[in-house]
Amino acid sequence: MDYFALFLDSLCLLVGHGVIHILFVSRLTGKKQKPLHFAVYILLLTVLQLVSVRLSLSGTLSIAVCVLELYAVSRFGMGNQPSVSWLAAVLACYISQLSFGIINSVEAALFPRFIGSPLLYLLLLAAQVLFFALCAGCCYAVLKLLARTEEAPYIGLLLFPGLFFFASELYILDTAYSFFAPIVSLEEVGKHSTLLLLQVMGLTALLCTLYAYRQLCQGFQAQAALQSLTQAAQAQKIYIAEAQARYEQTKSFRHDIKNHLSVLDGLLRSGKLEEGQEYLKKLETVSASLSFPYQTGNPVVDILLGEKLGLAKEIAAEVSLVLPKPCGIDDFDLCVLFANALDNAITACRANDGAKAIRISGKQQGDFYMLTFENTCSDEPVPPAGTGLSNIEAVAGKYHGAVLAEKKGGQFHLSVLLNFSSL
Repeated sequence: MDYFALFLDSLCLLVGHGVIHILFVSRLTGKKQKPLHFAVYILLLTVLQLVSVRLSLSGTLSIAVCVLELYAVSRFGMGNQPSVSWLAAVLACYISQLSFGIINSVEAALFPRFIGSPLLYLLLLAAQVLFFALCAGCCYAVLKLLARTEEAPYIGLLLFPGLFFFASELYILDTAYSFFAPIVSLEEVGKHSTLLLLQVMGLTALLCTLYAYRQLCQGFQAQAALQSLTQAAQAQKIYIAEAQARYEQTKSFRHDIKNHLSVLDGLLRSGKLEEGQEYLKKLETVSASLSFPYQTGNPVVDILLGEKLGLAKEIAAEVSLVLPKPCGIDDFDLCVLFANALDNAITACRANDGAKAIRISGKQQGDFYMLTFENTCSDEPVPPAGTGLSNIEAVAGKYHGAVLAEKKGGQFHLSVLLNFSSL
């Protein structure tokens, strides 16, 4: 029995496949790996290796089963979506087979002359280390270009080019490599040099494909952000117009209040109490229509709060906020800030099965003003920052402020600091 070959195969199985594959899938999908994932996958690989040796299975069939095993761990162990699990399994196995093929090309061209020499064992061990390093480096390059695939649009489309590169690599490994001969000819060196070049070009093509996909995703995100900003701007224009209309109505009502009081005084003096009560009810109705459920000192913010929170009646809302006068912040920026913060808070509350509450407060100290939005939320991890939070950060940056978002238990806190001295 060749114990050295057995040692290299075991090392390759444990590190090159078991550890690197699970780490790659975990980093690619953003799911946390567990010791159980490593143990189950390495056990499956060991069983596959024993069955392959006993039944003399072809290398291609063994690799296909390896892909299925890794898919199963990703899909059922880590809870990833089917398309993401297939892509992660194919890419992981392709990277390991590609790294093996590149190292094999070098071995086939250089190592035969050392057959029979004790130095061959040292060279084979060094080649194994280079295989691990190359495999880890390729995984790192792919992860830099393709991360958090659960949120990526049309991720399944990458499976087809991935399968093409993988199938090409399997064909090269299955047809071009065999045990190297003890004599190295120029023809053999040229053959393996060509194979090495083809495999490097295959890796480059894959990385270029992933880079193009990342740029496409960024384009989708920019388009979605632009559409969101356009909708927000339109909504904010409506809020501002409504605030101005409310202001004009209030101004008109205040102008006529003396006449209303004179009429009410005449009715009371003449003893027409019922008519006076009816007239007073009409005045109460008019005044109620001009008032806001939340008083912050800014009519635009008052209307926005009343509309947003009024549509979410199932959520308990508490607003203890008085904006300074003069505020110094443009009404459009206030709309961007409050609209996005409220939308995020309402969405988080509705996703929570328990208590639903939103609390908004503000505090001024010198030239600084701190806005705080607190809301209940579910126990799920906080999703990555989206367009709403980016818009809030843009407003805070315009006024030389800062934004802090954090989750504590079932509460989400958003703090926005604005610097009035920079205006």
